Amino acid sequence: MSEKLQKVLARSGHGSRRELEAMIAAGRVSVNGQVATLGERIESNATVRIDGREVSIKQPEDVVCRVLMYHKPEGELCTRKDPEGRPTVYDRLPRVQGTRWVAVGRLDVNTSGLLLFTTDGELANRLMHPGHEIEREYSVRVFGEVTDAMMRKLKQGVQLEDGPANFKEIKRGGGEGMNQWFRVVLTEGRNREVRRLWESQGVQVSRLIRVRYGNIKLEQGLPQSGWGELSLKDINYLRALVELPEETRTFIDPRQGESRQKRYSRARRAHAQKLQQRGQAPTHRQESATEAKPTAGSKGKERRGSGRNVRNIDAEIENKPRKPKPKQRIATGKKRTRQ
Repeated sequence: MSEKLQKVLARSGHGSRRELEAMIAAGRVSVNGQVATLGERIESNATVRIDGREVSIKQPEDVVCRVLMYHKPEGELCTRKDPEGRPTVYDRLPRVQGTRWVAVGRLDVNTSGLLLFTTDGELANRLMHPGHEIEREYSVRVFGEVTDAMMRKLKQGVQLEDGPANFKEIKRGGGEGMNQWFRVVLTEGRNREVRRLWESQGVQVSRLIRVRYGNIKLEQGLPQSGWGELSLKDINYLRALVELPEETRTFIDPRQGESRQKRYSRARRAHAQKLQQRGQAPTHRQESATEAKPTAGSKGKERRGSGRNVRNIDAEIENKPRKPKPKQRIATGKKRTRQ
């Protein structure tokens, strides 16, 4: 049975539908030696090339949906390659064979926090579509005086250059002086929408962190530039949000692989080494989002092993020697005599 070209390529992990449609419109995709057109349908035995290179076509039963949680730091770009050689979010992701990671949305270079990646382009496309109204929660530090009237206006809606926009929720989160923290929730992902909403009220965003996508929260303790693979339960939660069938297979084997603490420790050391190569000193803010204990929102991710806390991991990165424990003396009841 024939299927639409962009749908087949997205399912096979060659990009999101939006990216693939742009490739087809630009004439970069061919089918059986002929330049493809938008909406073209293909059979399972068709030969498809992107930029002249033949790509694999997978059947639905051959595709295993994987989803990664990634902690993006400030300064990384949401692009596969940067002509200026700047770091990108794809530099630290694990390699996959026969497919590639597709980002679920983007964060600008000055925004940090939760970013999801998947091998299922159809899942990525549906999660990004504004029609599904999936919540994105951000922690925002705003420079300037914010009144209750401004907060009500941002919740009711304001007119931006690309149409009306508003926060679904907005709550104060503390702070001192002119720098105040807020928690805001959106149900779409337009370019720099959070920043533009605040700028419409005459204040500036000085720091922006995405902390939640749907019910998937940024796992506490996950280092910047570190990743964790979502469990089958969380993957099927995301698929149910966008009306896709359940996945039955997973790459997470509870009997094998390293513990979460070891993976986080390795990611911290790699991030610290990368900063040293650039001549920067790693700071606590860059190395860890928080030192709090894991919360209920972080359940369901790959959790194997326990033991060392975040501070102990930081000590390993900085190569701080630990003080040996003093030897315990056992009382014998005998007096020590000099000889």
